[in-house]
Amino acid sequence: EEFKKRNVELLGLSVDSISSHIAWIRNIEEKMGVKIPFPIIADLNKEIAKKYGMIHPGQSKTETVRCVFIIDPEGKIRAILYYPLTTGRNMHEILRLIDALQTTDKYKVATPANWKPGDPVVVPPPSTTEAAEERLKVAAQEGYTCKDWYLCFKKLPEG
Repeated sequence: EEFKKRNVELLGLSVDSISSHIAWIRNIEEKMGVKIPFPIIADLNKEIAKKYGMIHPGQSKTETVRCVFIIDPEGKIRAILYYPLTTGRNMHEILRLIDALQTTDKYKVATPANWKPGDPVVVPPPSTTEAAEERLKVAAQEGYTCKDWYLCFKKLPEG
């Protein structure tokens, strides 16, 4: 539901068989009450997994590490998160990352560490000395809070 709100499509990939996927999906729904609303690719020969770097040396020759690839509408990989076989993914962080990428695309800004929607964003730094001096003069009028000429924050409009 949260992914749908963000216009994000999910796709799974596993080196297991389709029948294994069906059994896993049914088990998750039955035991955990969670529906898996996205398709899962059966990559039995590990061709896709190898191309995407999902088979890590020292981890396993037969299992993929847990990966998240965020791919934009143009097909460009924007972020990759790798998790060890023993560690589950953090859905809150994945949603935060998607929010940050969508915000930077929409407003042409950057997001600072630990940013979440509603927090101030980073205004791109000026590219000339003159622009840097001008920015410091008009920072308050523009609604910027500047730590220095190269690091200014601003609030985005609501919604």
